[in-house]
Amino acid sequence: MRIALFATCLADTLAPRAAIATTVVLERLGHEVVFPAGQTCCGQMHANSGYRDEGLRIARGFVRTFADERFDAVVAPSGSCVAMLREQLPQLAGDAGDAGLATAALELGERVFELSELLVRELGVEDVGATFPRRVAYHPACHSLRVLRIGDAPLQLLRAVRGLELVDLPQATVCCGFGGLFATKLHEVSGAMLADKLAALRASGAEVCTAVDGSCLLHIGGGLRRAGAATEVLHLAEILASTEPAAA
Repeated sequence: MRIALFATCLADTLAPRAAIATTVVLERLGHEVVFPAGQTCCGQMHANSGYRDEGLRIARGFVRTFADERFDAVVAPSGSCVAMLREQLPQLAGDAGDAGLATAALELGERVFELSELLVRELGVEDVGATFPRRVAYHPACHSLRVLRIGDAPLQLLRAVRGLELVDLPQATVCCGFGGLFATKLHEVSGAMLADKLAALRASGAEVCTAVDGSCLLHIGGGLRRAGAATEVLHLAEILASTEPAAA
């Protein structure tokens, strides 16, 4: 397949290793990964903050950049961005009376995937040839769980990683408290939710916390660092890209 990589704003500015690892995994499986140079933000932050017109202007740029029939699929290391493009954008465009954008978004949305669902559901792959001998807990991010409904696709991939011990995360499906601007506007509530997530991670005994959304990992990772915890955060793609045993 010829797959277009949508790196996302967060990966581009704060977590580039997730986008690089996504490319590594797909190329290892024999796919061609291309990076459309005209890509920018998907408009999710603007739309979710009430700036729908601004979000739509940005989203139009995404559609222009990625609606290319030469791409068999578009992949992003972010469930929330994929949810914006596949689920929210057609509705937003329809509400704004832009039938052309709504139709284009629906058509493009059929080819836009979060990494784990592309691998498991579209490509039928669970074992990507990864090795990662550490104890790992998986945090199911809200957008991937409740909007994209990717189910256990990430868990299927993690179970196939050589040497990896997948540990149970207590109350795994409870939000970590990030929620975009929610963490800024309601920081006390967000902080309390994060504290619960950190307690669950401690109880799990995990060395690494992983997820399919860098935003959740940014939030959780910040809390872990402030608490002086030894637990690390790594995007699912980074674990799947790993082929060497961890250093002793």
